[in-house]
Amino acid sequence: MLTLYNTLTRRKEEFVPIEPGRVRMYVCGMTVYDYCHLGHARVLVVFDVIVRHLASLGYQVTYVRNITDVDDKIIARAAEKGESLRELTGRFIEAMHEDADALAVLRPDIEPRATDSMDDIVSMIGKLLDKGYAYDGGNGDIYYSVSKFEHYGQLSGKRIEDLRSGARVEVNEAKQDPLDFVLWKSAKHGEPGWPSPWGEGRPGWHIECSAMSTGCLGAHFDIHGGGMDLKFPHHENEIAQSEGATGQHFVNYWIHNGFVQVDEEKMSKSLGNFFTVREILQRYQAEEIRYFILTSHYRSPLSYSDDNLDKARGALQRLYTALRDSVAVDEAQPVPEYETRFRTAMNDDFNTPEALAVLFDLTRAMNRSRQRGGEDAALLAGTLKTLAGRLGLLQSDPELWLRSRHGAGAEGPSDDEIEALIARRDQAREDRDWAEADRLREQLTGLGIVLEDSAGSTRWRRE
Repeated sequence: MLTLYNTLTRRKEEFVPIEPGRVRMYVCGMTVYDYCHLGHARVLVVFDVIVRHLASLGYQVTYVRNITDVDDKIIARAAEKGESLRELTGRFIEAMHEDADALAVLRPDIEPRATDSMDDIVSMIGKLLDKGYAYDGGNGDIYYSVSKFEHYGQLSGKRIEDLRSGARVEVNEAKQDPLDFVLWKSAKHGEPGWPSPWGEGRPGWHIECSAMSTGCLGAHFDIHGGGMDLKFPHHENEIAQSEGATGQHFVNYWIHNGFVQVDEEKMSKSLGNFFTVREILQRYQAEEIRYFILTSHYRSPLSYSDDNLDKARGALQRLYTALRDSVAVDEAQPVPEYETRFRTAMNDDFNTPEALAVLFDLTRAMNRSRQRGGEDAALLAGTLKTLAGRLGLLQSDPELWLRSRHGAGAEGPSDDEIEALIARRDQAREDRDWAEADRLREQLTGLGIVLEDSAGSTRWRRE
């Protein structure tokens, strides 16, 4: 039985899909005006793992992750760079896909863009106007009237009275209430715009996701996800817009992942304390980043540091070393004991730290079996590879992974240089020149190369 924490009800609930055997899920994706940072990577990896687990349970999953390719930040950045909106967003969409692919994130089934969804956006705003949830501000802007939606605040737990008393006083005569938010912005001179019944303009951020999610998945679907920072006001406003327009319950389960923190502060572009995926890939392999993200439960904070990434590197080295030393039986049915434990962990609100612990228990069992000459070592290795694959891990060739440089810009000797030094050491050992053999071993150790001597051969890996 899969249980998940539903932000809407603030408790763990048994997951029951609207349609048996099928799951429809929408996740708020990137606003594409810069490179993805580690906080974005966490969203990508967390929901990728959720999709993988749902699929492993036999569900047919329709996964939608949108792209926001028009908003104030994008327009400002395009003007700053002297690029058109499409040139800027096209460049960063391609970069986002490259980062996601590197992290072994599967592509979503549908990836709608806001600029391709204008008809649905305009249609939804029209419905909100017709039903009295929206109004014309008299300046070409269309606003949502928060007070008209009875259940506003249900997701975040906020009360309209408290929000209004704490609202900043803004000079905006077009708004009837400080809490009202824009659905359609009239285009200023020189800004990009799209035609609408209210004049040339562009959508507000919140309405984009309401239109894209319902346009792809229908008025009522199973799961909506995103980062914790989107819970209010973005997701709260999505509920108000979508339910106001359709008259139906919007989403059954809301899933929000926690923040990535640096020195106990949220990692964000606005604070200037963020690290892009590309920067981190200069020093760490993509799989090490993915593993690091999964070491923390998705709802908990994830503390970024080199030390924590180094621990992820060491953990993967142990797992890959165990796989290298045992020939895995591919496509075999996983050993029931470990599959049950792994599935139980993942069924408990996608508990990846506990699932990773199962992988290490498997590794210890493999090593014990191999040492005693047991026949089940290969089956255990196959189970390890299968279960890790459900987390998007351990799918590389172990020998190649252990010998690979760490990070795109990592320094160090080439494979050929290492093999040449090992050959010289082997010759020194054959000549019984132990001093030269020891000197070459120390030289390799200084280069970060670990040698493993066995009968008749020497294996190596990068430390």
